[in-house]
Amino acid sequence: MTQSYLRVDNETLNNFIADSRRLEDIAFKQNNIDSENFLYLDKAWEGIFFLITGQSLAEAVEEEAPLLGILMGPTEIDPDQDMGYGPATYSTAEQTKEIYSAIKDLTKEELSANYNPNKMIEEGIYPDIWKDDENALEYLLDYFDDLKIFYKKAAENGDAMVMYLS
Repeated sequence: MTQSYLRVDNETLNNFIADSRRLEDIAFKQNNIDSENFLYLDKAWEGIFFLITGQSLAEAVEEEAPLLGILMGPTEIDPDQDMGYGPATYSTAEQTKEIYSAIKDLTKEELSANYNPNKMIEEGIYPDIWKDDENALEYLLDYFDDLKIFYKKAAENGDAMVMYLS
């Protein structure tokens, strides 16, 4: 399972909502990897979420955690569309700014202090690499940097964020 993000303007978001096939047409294009409006988080998504919040995704969903929006927007684009592991979700431009505000000042040192391989294994944090991979923390921190920069650009441009697991 890998997490991907698309930064989109309101018009594009509304087009996706009106016809979710448009999202698939864009999301699964091979040339997205080079697009500045596309971010691929590989399998780091739940590990990053844990470093930020100290919670698993399952806990956050159950508690409706405020930063859940960094992984799952509050609204589904099309509940019947399967992007690989369920429907794509989105956060509006305003919600995207709020998420960026919540993560913009987080440092690698703060995130590193939350890294706890034993607890991550106990909580079932995906992927299950925390004990066997000596580079696991660096892997998460590198992808967190990419995610923070991506959210910063979205916030500065007034973009919404579309996210999905595939």
